[in-house]
Amino acid sequence: MPQPTTTPPTVGARTSDPDASTVERLLQAAAHAFADKGFHATTTRDIASGAGLSPAGVYVHFGSKEELLFALSRSGHESALRLMRSAIADGSTPAEQLVTVMARFTEWHVEQYQVARVVQYEHHHLTPEHHAEVLALRKEMDSLVRDVLDRGVADGTFSVDDSADTALALLSIVVDVARWYSPTIRRTPAEIGATNAALALRLVGAGH
Repeated sequence: MPQPTTTPPTVGARTSDPDASTVERLLQAAAHAFADKGFHATTTRDIASGAGLSPAGVYVHFGSKEELLFALSRSGHESALRLMRSAIADGSTPAEQLVTVMARFTEWHVEQYQVARVVQYEHHHLTPEHHAEVLALRKEMDSLVRDVLDRGVADGTFSVDDSADTALALLSIVVDVARWYSPTIRRTPAEIGATNAALALRLVGAGH
């Protein structure tokens, strides 16, 4: 049975590799279909049609619809994790790190809203093995935010009773963007990111 690519290209990335380009088209088509219809209502034919392939063409690269969801979920989570690490590295204080990670992570959910919707809301359809791998990435993302909060509490910048609960609340604010965002909304990614960053500072009691 065909196996999914071990390192799927990030959705939206450009590549000159014909085979990788086909995988890219499949991932983009899957992201659109899963975000629009949900995993169960999406058929392999829907994905193949969106990628400009015959249904049989999907199985050249992925053994099942679930494997395609896994590749998309893993690629999306890894992309988001890299973005969060970079955002935190660019801040010199816990407050700057929190603002930067909230703003950029929010902007990612706006700019990649279809992928984000799948990444955040469809991963429970994965097999137990695949879900465990994605869950490990999600826990790492949560840990990054908790570490920022703990450092802010330690230096007196933040007033947080429970960093785990607060990290969950902060990430939930960002994740929810993928649920409600639509291109018809006139606010820019930067504006939405700035709003969520300001909410984050208020939530952790920064400046009070």
